[in-house]
Amino acid sequence: MQIRHKIRISLKILEASPGFGAPLTEQETKNFLTAGKLNVHLGTVDEKGDANIHPAWYFYDPLTNRIYVETSKQSKKTYNLRKKENVYFCIDDPNPPYKGARGKGNVKIHEDVNFNVPIAEKIMVKYLGNIEHPMAQALLDMQRKGQSVVLEISPKYYSTWDYSKK
Repeated sequence: MQIRHKIRISLKILEASPGFGAPLTEQETKNFLTAGKLNVHLGTVDEKGDANIHPAWYFYDPLTNRIYVETSKQSKKTYNLRKKENVYFCIDDPNPPYKGARGKGNVKIHEDVNFNVPIAEKIMVKYLGNIEHPMAQALLDMQRKGQSVVLEISPKYYSTWDYSKK
């Protein structure tokens, strides 16, 4: 008989805006990352050493503390991350009172269709409502054909803010 233990992963949270609002708690950070349809903005470095910003849809798994992004194998972010696996990210609500989470992490690029399709389906449901949506079908078809990858971001820390506090 196999015994499974639940491992609780603690988030490292820093205060992003001292003097303005307050940082999100660990649970508030997890709630913020799982709720809504905000984009994640990924920061990578290209072959010239220039910064690149890539807005993308994402899925956050609060049990593993991983952020997943579905993208083309040929995308600039995939190309950049194959050269350097570090990524900066920011997810923020642009409407007052401002709230968000940003940080730095390492990226693993998944090319296994069996791993990628279920993750891509979660992303499609989050942003499009279901996997029957024509855009979801097109993106999932690319994933099934191996034309897309899933980026798995393992955050090292979160720098959070909530201007509705204080």
